[in-house]
Amino acid sequence: MRTHLARVATIAFAVSALSSCGGDGGGSTPNAPSSPNAVTITILRQNGQQSFSPNPASVGGQTVVFRNSDSLVHRVRLNDGSIDTGDIAPGATSAAVRMPGSGTHYHCSLHTDMIGAVNASGGTPPPECEGPYCGGIY
Repeated sequence: MRTHLARVATIAFAVSALSSCGGDGGGSTPNAPSSPNAVTITILRQNGQQSFSPNPASVGGQTVVFRNSDSLVHRVRLNDGSIDTGDIAPGATSAAVRMPGSGTHYHCSLHTDMIGAVNASGGTPPPECEGPYCGGIY
């Protein structure tokens, strides 16, 4: 009997540990691990420049996380495709990513009217936005 209980406890522990290490495969978890010094950019789901806060963010060269404060899933992607957060569920935070020091532009790939920018390190404006996700704003 004692051996049987030990096996059941071991199996229960293993199942619990394995399920907690899983993920949704999309880069979104309610408490995503991040750098302790990561800056948070909040996803607001308005449109255009009002979709993210702060925007532009003065985080060139820094580590950031995106916090989804909306009721819809979002997916942040740099316009050049070099960073993709994966899907970020409502209330969840993305994994930490390091922004280019030269500044950049990004958008929600699920809602392409949502656009944002990152100032270069030192606070200078990002390079001019090019491509279909610019909306003529930056």
